Amino acid sequence: MEMCFGVKFGVKFIDRRADSGLLSLTPMMGLARHPWKSARSLRLGWAIVAALFLAMSTSAHALFAGLPKTQKHERRHEIDHLENLWRDALLKYDAAAMSSLLSDDYMAITPNGTLQTKEEALANLRAHRVHFTSLEISDRKVRFYGTTALVTSTADVQATTNEGDLSGSYRYTRVYIEGPPGVWKIVSFEANKVLAAGSHK
Repeated sequence: MEMCFGVKFGVKFIDRRADSGLLSLTPMMGLARHPWKSARSLRLGWAIVAALFLAMSTSAHALFAGLPKTQKHERRHEIDHLENLWRDALLKYDAAAMSSLLSDDYMAITPNGTLQTKEEALANLRAHRVHFTSLEISDRKVRFYGTTALVTSTADVQATTNEGDLSGSYRYTRVYIEGPPGVWKIVSFEANKVLAAGSHK
């Protein structure tokens, strides 16, 4: 196909044959005629990209830098309070209080490896299937990941069931999710018994 090139008002045109069925004039920017404009546009483009990258980096840093110390302290206090409520509900067999702490989709992994739903946990509590003499919590650590709080602790338990003695030290992990601001629910729990040195049971 024959084409001829011409420049008019800073725009390059491509003339095609009339019998091709295509538009006779297709405008193209004449950057080749003004290379300094191309370089300036390129520099401007990179400047915009750099500015956007800097803004995004600053926002990301602000997001992951965490909350102010006062707000962190308040959130930690909230979780500590809920942990104490959980302990009290367990010792007092208060199913209503425990129900308010657990999310509807709560799931626990018991020390013997079985899964336990919210309804199963509440049924066990109402039936007093575990008889607690004492429950002491220590070495509590709370970490926040946005609206998720991860709690790890050691529980020294004196308790029995119809099947036998449950007394001992347990390491547990509890996960809270914040729904509305300041409203936390327990969504997951897992406990493992701390074995004595040399024990393989």
